[in-house]
Amino acid sequence: MTGLLGPAEIREIAARLGVTPTKKLGQNFVHDPNTVRRIVTTAGLTPDDVALEVGPGLGSLTLALLPVAAHVHAVELDPALAAALPETAARFAGEAAGRLTVHPADALRVTAADLADPAPTALVANLPYNVAVPVVLHLLAELPTLRHGLVMVQKEVADRLVAGPGSKVYGIPSVKLAWYARSRAAGKVPPNVFWPVPNVDSGLVAFTRREPPRPDVPRKAVFAVVDAAFAQRRKTLRAALAGWAGGADRAAAALAAAGVDPSARGESLTVEQFAAIAASAPDGSAAEQ
Repeated sequence: MTGLLGPAEIREIAARLGVTPTKKLGQNFVHDPNTVRRIVTTAGLTPDDVALEVGPGLGSLTLALLPVAAHVHAVELDPALAAALPETAARFAGEAAGRLTVHPADALRVTAADLADPAPTALVANLPYNVAVPVVLHLLAELPTLRHGLVMVQKEVADRLVAGPGSKVYGIPSVKLAWYARSRAAGKVPPNVFWPVPNVDSGLVAFTRREPPRPDVPRKAVFAVVDAAFAQRRKTLRAALAGWAGGADRAAAALAAAGVDPSARGESLTVEQFAAIAASAPDGSAAEQ
């Protein structure tokens, strides 16, 4: 039976390592065993899953993942924490510690080659608040083997990631995640399960990868349209996409060709509609981006 970390163990390990959580690295360590059990259960891992954890910190979630996954890749930016994690796993996880590979690295820079043996199939992580969205999007782009995942992020960020068209918080993160996967809100996590205690709630976001809505249109071309549409979200798409298309009239023509009302705004469009606009780029210019 794998042991999990409670408040006493968290404090003891942190004191031994001389670790003080820093806002710069977005560090908030989970000290509640029930919370990490809930995360792993909600993630729906199978015995064949290879879990990828980003920002394992002192190892709270890592210890809950090791008994249920075939392997766990832990990517940790803090060199002191990365160095200490195998020892913590050996101390609390018994034989399951042999399933752990620690990567002292920046998750925004890891590649599929770095995590190839075995390739990750599930992202399960308590993500640092300050880089949560870029990390999720980078990993989905870089790791085609990722089939599903569950991430804990700031509640406000969770709301944005799962928002649909028409929502006040629907925006770039919502559309870009929808390109890769279907997502849903999977619960709220209170501040008091963390050390130090953040001043915001956290939210769980579950996702399942799907085929891109328009495999014939390059992702970069679609994302260029999304970025342009939301850069000036109060403007109509005809105006917001003028720079992207080379003029308002050319933008209007691309929108009409895609079956989108030029007077609409980006917040009302689905990812499929953004892909249709990219496919209708004047002279194919967007497809080259």
